[in-house]
Amino acid sequence: MSRPHPELSAPGPLQKNGLRVTPLGGLGDVGRNMTVFEYDGRLLIVDCGVLFPEDHHPGVDLILPDFESIRDRLDSVEALVLTHGHEDHIGATPYLLRERQDIPLVGSKLTLALLMSKLREHRLKETAQHVVKEGDSITFGPFQLEFVAVNHSIPDALAVAIRTGAGTVLHTGDFKMDQLPLDGRITDLRAFARLGEEGVDLFMVDSTNAEVPGFTTSEKDITPVLDRVFHQARDQRIIVACFASHVHRVQQVMDTAVAHGRKVAYVGRSMVRNMGVARDLGYLNVPPNTLVDAKELANFPPERTVLISTGSQGEPLSALSRIAQRNHNFVHIEEGDTVVLASSLIPGNENAVYRVINGLSRWGANVVHKGNALVHVSGHASAGELLYCYNIVRPRNVMPVHGEIRHLRANAELARATGVHSKGIVIAEDGVVVDLVDGKVRIAGKVDCGYVFVDGSSVGDISETLLKDRRILGEEGFISVIVVVDSVSGKVSGGPEIHARGFAEDDSVFEDIKQPVIDAINAALQEGVDDTYQLQQTIRRVIGRWVSNRHRRRPMIIPVVVEA
Repeated sequence: MSRPHPELSAPGPLQKNGLRVTPLGGLGDVGRNMTVFEYDGRLLIVDCGVLFPEDHHPGVDLILPDFESIRDRLDSVEALVLTHGHEDHIGATPYLLRERQDIPLVGSKLTLALLMSKLREHRLKETAQHVVKEGDSITFGPFQLEFVAVNHSIPDALAVAIRTGAGTVLHTGDFKMDQLPLDGRITDLRAFARLGEEGVDLFMVDSTNAEVPGFTTSEKDITPVLDRVFHQARDQRIIVACFASHVHRVQQVMDTAVAHGRKVAYVGRSMVRNMGVARDLGYLNVPPNTLVDAKELANFPPERTVLISTGSQGEPLSALSRIAQRNHNFVHIEEGDTVVLASSLIPGNENAVYRVINGLSRWGANVVHKGNALVHVSGHASAGELLYCYNIVRPRNVMPVHGEIRHLRANAELARATGVHSKGIVIAEDGVVVDLVDGKVRIAGKVDCGYVFVDGSSVGDISETLLKDRRILGEEGFISVIVVVDSVSGKVSGGPEIHARGFAEDDSVFEDIKQPVIDAINAALQEGVDDTYQLQQTIRRVIGRWVSNRHRRRPMIIPVVVEA
């Protein structure tokens, strides 16, 4: 079983008739999915998504894949294939199109419609689109693509088979094997088996639920649970929070609301946008006289309304977070309201989600979530489904994708258990280059592949050093120290003036350290140190040592030396 090594060097030239696979995101994280395929000097990209920031990314709005390794080869890109419409698979596309706007986009009808709405928000012109569906085949340069229906938590998801002179790759995208899906569209296992009979040289498989035994619960099992929640809250308002692209869940809530005689309103800009697209394309059925504008909720008694909101992951600026903080413009949580978190808990978002749950509970809301009721099922195949797929595809080589390292390793073990040879299983991380040559896979090297942070209108200007500074400021506070030095006498003539933020309520706590600072500066000046930077470092050392010993804190220290 091949594993990446942190000391891998840059990859050498690709062998003739070889296929190179370079993941730029999605291997090591749940999100930011993007993979580049290279054959005969041409490139094909599959997915281009974002990762949402965690608590240790203060001020960051989004995290993008790193385009640097292909930036000077964007003219060689034949197409960008999008497997489905979730943000972690399409969200970074506008940023890629800023660098080359005419990259052909390939995806299903709903996927491209959601993307076009996003491009308009970014004020980008629509580029060439190729709408495909299951069973379709299309060729871009040396890449022959065939699309296969897969079931996921959003309609119109597709797997893609990529045929080149080096062999056939089957990329599942995100998928599961719900045998009773709400829209009747199941994962096409017959197509998987047919491709397996033809020979799959590299099977790239969704790993998100590889650690979960058995089979993922069917979406239909949620409907009676929602019905019970609605019945128990028949005299109260109901708020349901879910992903803004989860059309199936919104449909279930919509149908249950109609059955209980309630009006439905969307809360959250992305929810309004995405559900409008889904309704226009026929993926969401909205019964007449059911949907109302959220601003009209005051015209209806609370027990006759249902709000479908964004913010199921505790995003600070989302509708649900603002509702929990009681600072939403027109939705005010009240004692006895029922709030349903109909989504999974993405790793890293636990604290944010529990903060929202506690905020809602503080105002007397009854919070129903996956931990206490079956109000959500995963969109990803569990271990039993993955084993089934390995057995019908019988791939020559396997590369687990989409997940944290533990998920990738668990998926690799499933492949090995079904008979895939250990030498044909590659566990790669972002940036690790994998070559398929003569039917065999090997790790060929590694390209630089870090996080690219979006902070407001700034893209890529935020470094790990700056984030570290932000974390220190947020967690430890900062201290500013101003000292005036007489350049003639060579002594301190003013200060030190010490101020702090996020450290102490009263600046008088620094009285004890002022004289040691003066003594240290005077001693340095007497030794001939007259460089302002070195004097500032002297102040930083004295203050830093004192704060650490006295207060067990490590604030950011900003010394200023003024020569008079």
